[in-house]
Amino acid sequence: MMGEPTPNQPLPMVARSARSRRPAATQGLRLVAGSLALAATLQTSAALARQQEPPFPSEQELRDLQQLVFACGRENTSAPCDQARRRADPLLDHPRLPGSCKDVLWQIREQAVVAASNSFNRRDQLDRVGLDLVRVCQQRRPQPASPGATPGAGGANRRTIFNPTPSPQP
Repeated sequence: MMGEPTPNQPLPMVARSARSRRPAATQGLRLVAGSLALAATLQTSAALARQQEPPFPSEQELRDLQQLVFACGRENTSAPCDQARRRADPLLDHPRLPGSCKDVLWQIREQAVVAASNSFNRRDQLDRVGLDLVRVCQQRRPQPASPGATPGAGGANRRTIFNPTPSPQP
């Protein structure tokens, strides 16, 4: 009778597979080879992800959005306010923009709406958001090193080299 085992009946022994009888060194090599393959795959996928990233928004695109925000604050009409919100919305999902820029874009989405009265406070807030947009969201380019500067010279990490022979004095 091959039904379910009773509580007093021992469980049948399962034969060991041929794989488990391999030496530990062979299994270790497989583990290392698998790890290397995984690392290569991750590097390749990271490189592909970098290639597929959308370009950073141009200065002109940011400037156009800034002008729409200013116009929304000045005119208090639906055309510039709606356009400003529509242009800010896709930039919120941009993978290369920093969080501080996305905060400014979120403020545009929240504040660029037609108000019952175009108060000075409302216009001022939109003007500040517009100024922050270009200041915070522009792509930072690395500053070129000055021509005479040498990397690592000076500072706390500067190494003093002892020269046992004194230099001749003129």
